[in-house]
Amino acid sequence: MPDVPEPMVKLVRWTAEPAAAQILRSTAAAVLSYVVALWLTPQPAPLTAPLTALLVVQVTLYSTLTTGINRVNAVIAGVLIAIGFSTLVGLSWWSLGLTILTSLVIGRFVRAGEFVIEVAISAMLVLGVTRVANTAWDRIFETLIGAAVGLLFNLLFAPPVWVQSAGGSIESLARRMGGLFRDMGGEVAGHLPVERAASRLHEARRVDHAIVEVDASLRQAEDSLRWNPRVREGALSRIVLRTGLDTLEICAVVLRVMSRTLTDLAKQRTDEELFPDDVAGELEILFDHVAYAIESFAVLITSQVSANAQTAEDRLAQALTDSALSRDRIADMLLLKVQEHPRQWQLHGALLAEVDRILDELAVEKRSERLVEELDRYGSEASERHPRLQMIKRRLSDSGVYRRSSRVVRGAFK
Repeated sequence: MPDVPEPMVKLVRWTAEPAAAQILRSTAAAVLSYVVALWLTPQPAPLTAPLTALLVVQVTLYSTLTTGINRVNAVIAGVLIAIGFSTLVGLSWWSLGLTILTSLVIGRFVRAGEFVIEVAISAMLVLGVTRVANTAWDRIFETLIGAAVGLLFNLLFAPPVWVQSAGGSIESLARRMGGLFRDMGGEVAGHLPVERAASRLHEARRVDHAIVEVDASLRQAEDSLRWNPRVREGALSRIVLRTGLDTLEICAVVLRVMSRTLTDLAKQRTDEELFPDDVAGELEILFDHVAYAIESFAVLITSQVSANAQTAEDRLAQALTDSALSRDRIADMLLLKVQEHPRQWQLHGALLAEVDRILDELAVEKRSERLVEELDRYGSEASERHPRLQMIKRRLSDSGVYRRSSRVVRGAFK
């Protein structure tokens, strides 16, 4: 079998990604709205219709339905402003500036929300298309056509689900944290310069920026799961990922504190080893176990296949067991060393306490309890917001989606 060229492989991979699917969907919706506008309006180039379709067809169905009206308001307001200015003063540099200023002001009053800037954009685009007052209604009609096509397109062809992208971001974050743990484990043997310890502390602090980026990716994934007919148990997927990221965020905070503890210890031991050789060797093993536990936890919460999830859970459980055994051995060793040399004993205790916090956060039992609690809370809030809808769901399903989801969680994370 001949080898497939690398550019072709990359192209196939790209077309399978949600971003590529969204690009194709947006293009198709814009072209379709243009064809419909040509058929329904007398305008030779009804560009306002594809413009509106592009603005309405969002990355997720949830954002389309929740922000579509605001976008339509923004586009219609921009069209009306452009028609008015083209009729009264025509297009010039000062009328363009006045159009933009007026659009931004009026956008605050037409419930355009976060899309105020699109009022001005729509006005400028329409100014470039027409300056004839009697086309105002045609432009508004085109806008409505584009909005209708965009909404129907998302209803008939559900947007892509961004869970895989968010899962990849979470796993990348976990690998980065795991790498920092292994780096710290490799530096506890021998003398640790303060500069190197401080550099590791700065790296741990920069993890916060990565968490912000992962959170944004996860919010997009959560929106893609809401009201999406392609997704079953969307609430469960959202809660699994969200609670998992919360756990990793706590571990990142503890990682930063551990880096600070080692930095403080390095400042006190500038002319000697950070730990005795036997303790340093055991600490390196411990940090490697903790790193593996964090990475296994990320795989567990992002696994879409139950077999993979079970394997990841087994690896996590083994990593946590190995970490606990190594931690206990280090505790005994540090106790003996502190009795001989009690200097900075509190930093030794802090290091062990920080390891305990991470192991506690990653515990399978605690995660199972947290997921069930979040699912029950989600179901209760949904019932309070939409009691009739929840009653219909309970009648259509013997056990109800949220109770079924709870059982899935209990089975997957037992």
